[in-house]
Amino acid sequence: MDRTTQLFFTLFFLTTESTLAASLPLVDKVDHQPLAASVLRLIDAMEMIGEPLPAAEIAELKSTSSTNRIQEILDKHCLLAVNINPESRVKVMEGHAKHELVEQGWRSFLVKVANEAGITAVLGVNSPQADRLFNLSAGAVPRMWIDIQMVNRQPMKERLSGLELEYRILQVYSRDKGRREAKLSFNVGQGTQDLGFRADLDLLFTASPAAKITLRVIDSDGKPTTASFVIKDKLGRIYPSRAKRLAPDFAFHPQVYRADKEYVLLPPGDYSVESTRGPEYRKKVHQLHVTEKPMELAVHLERWIDPAKQHWYSGDHHIHAAGCSHYEKPTEGVYPEDMMRHIVGEDLKVGSVLTWGPSWYFQKTFFEGKDNKLSSLENKMRYDVEVSGFPSSHTGHICLLRLKQQDYPGTSRIEDWPSWGIPIFRWAKAQGAITGFAHSGWGLTQTTATLPSDEVPAFDGIGANEFIVGVTHDLVDFISTVDTPFPSELNIWYHTLNVGYRTRISGETDFPCIYGDRVGMGRSYVRQEKSLEYDDWAVGIREGRNYVSDGKSHLIDFRVNEVRMGDGASEVNLRAPGKVTVSVNVAALLDQTPDEKIRRAHFDKQPYWELERARLGNGRLVPVELIVNGKAIARQEIDADGVQRKIEFDAQIDVSSWVAIRILPSSHTNPIWVLVDGKPVRASKKSAEWCLAAVEKCRTQKMPRIRLEERGDAERAYDFARNAYLQRLRESER
Repeated sequence: MDRTTQLFFTLFFLTTESTLAASLPLVDKVDHQPLAASVLRLIDAMEMIGEPLPAAEIAELKSTSSTNRIQEILDKHCLLAVNINPESRVKVMEGHAKHELVEQGWRSFLVKVANEAGITAVLGVNSPQADRLFNLSAGAVPRMWIDIQMVNRQPMKERLSGLELEYRILQVYSRDKGRREAKLSFNVGQGTQDLGFRADLDLLFTASPAAKITLRVIDSDGKPTTASFVIKDKLGRIYPSRAKRLAPDFAFHPQVYRADKEYVLLPPGDYSVESTRGPEYRKKVHQLHVTEKPMELAVHLERWIDPAKQHWYSGDHHIHAAGCSHYEKPTEGVYPEDMMRHIVGEDLKVGSVLTWGPSWYFQKTFFEGKDNKLSSLENKMRYDVEVSGFPSSHTGHICLLRLKQQDYPGTSRIEDWPSWGIPIFRWAKAQGAITGFAHSGWGLTQTTATLPSDEVPAFDGIGANEFIVGVTHDLVDFISTVDTPFPSELNIWYHTLNVGYRTRISGETDFPCIYGDRVGMGRSYVRQEKSLEYDDWAVGIREGRNYVSDGKSHLIDFRVNEVRMGDGASEVNLRAPGKVTVSVNVAALLDQTPDEKIRRAHFDKQPYWELERARLGNGRLVPVELIVNGKAIARQEIDADGVQRKIEFDAQIDVSSWVAIRILPSSHTNPIWVLVDGKPVRASKKSAEWCLAAVEKCRTQKMPRIRLEERGDAERAYDFARNAYLQRLRESER
């Protein structure tokens, strides 16, 4: 080797070693506390997008006080590092992460940002290989094969923090399999790229090919169906990637819904596949080894209970196709086909898709005033209305079911609707609609779980606030439960029942706003003797032939002296004080191992209604309580093992009362009224006093926001309610 060649190789190796050593230099001067806080957001974000960091690394990141150790852990996940010099010039260098992608999927990488300028701009990335990826024409250049994006949504922040060091998340999608090169270019605004073109980096990626996995989905009755699937690899990453899902797959879900003979694409590797079909089914986990060859996965679903076989049909009266976790632009939410897939995939017999403020003018085009055409004998879907995002919203959001017309008379815009709720109830009731308040607990917050409570809440929210007025006008069919804290929902209901009003309860999810996990987290199980019909299901809520549940416990065929809940007026008549026999068929299912995170959470933390919260000790016992006039007067404990059992109570009834059964907070029946000597229920002077105080509290909160020209009618309606409660207070005193 001559001297010139030897010098060349010496310089080459020295340069290479220097580059590798300096590729991700440690940032020494950075405060630990803000760095650690940003790392916690990073951990949460990686979990949310389905590509979590290894558990051992998360534990160390949360415990270490060394900024250098934080960098050592995270740097190995960095595809590249970005340096922003004091003049805001950007240069980029290669990191340690492997350049591995997956065909038809997304991969997430970390980006180390050394911010010498301390700026708070948006870190931008682009690539010539990413242009026009999703709308290639016939003559398009094939070099465009990737999509790239920085994760700037919550819990990450859109802009850089200004801290000397932080880590960001870069996501890369590959259309193709095999080896492909792409140029990535970073900037923090116009003119910030390094003058020596060091803000660009050419990287050679290898994309693993994806295999077609056909799913054979068979229900417990042997028929093909649709189910929910959560697919994870050994690192806990979720497939299909959540980063760029399009309907019917929702980016805010870990699960996807697939019907029999549909498929997913997975790169070679080992996966766990969790399958289920709503809370009435047992979860199953399948281990799947994927090669490059197409394959099938047979999934046989297993029920632990089937209320529909006993003529109790589940439904969720409050789900949305736009707004909240749904995207609104550019597609204005999702379509009926997408919502129906989720309804069927959770075995929700009835789904009420409520059009509301977000995307109102587009989504209202799906309203038909009848069952949607996608409905089947087993699953019904109907588009109705939630009055939310309207001028009356401050008095409480309203669910309107079984509407024939969805536009309030004389209006062409949302802004034209009434500024309080009672006129809307009157209009809806006139066309035969079933009416109720949504997410009832908002504005009715209780500081304790005592039921009934003497505490008068603020009436300052969007839940069942004006309910206290509407029930006296016989305008409210139901109050919603399950999607807000149970004390706030049940307290106002118990008080109005105690003074003789007969509004029922219904279960809802408010998907995907309060709960985005899935439709049907709050359910009403309505008894229908002949077959599933949407109209009759909704009427069943008004008549109270339903119980509410999270789907994990069931209170079937509740009776008092053999009078069934919801039959006729739901009344048992006694000539004089005496004993009654209460019966109900109860079933519940808990895992063997307690979930301490859920059951020890305060009642105002999600999930608000959850059978786990009812667990007694470390076994699977849960309490079934007999409720008379809002008080638990007896209880029995059952094993939440999935077995249905008939239980009975004997109760002494001395005055006219309402009777119900509950497993709190998981399920609750509607009442049966036991009338003694034909007298109405006036069970509590304190409840009458509470209702009086509540009317005035609601008046002070709502009246200032009601339009001046409507305020006279509102004052008269509130006065009517006040007088009604005064009369019932006098009757209660007697």
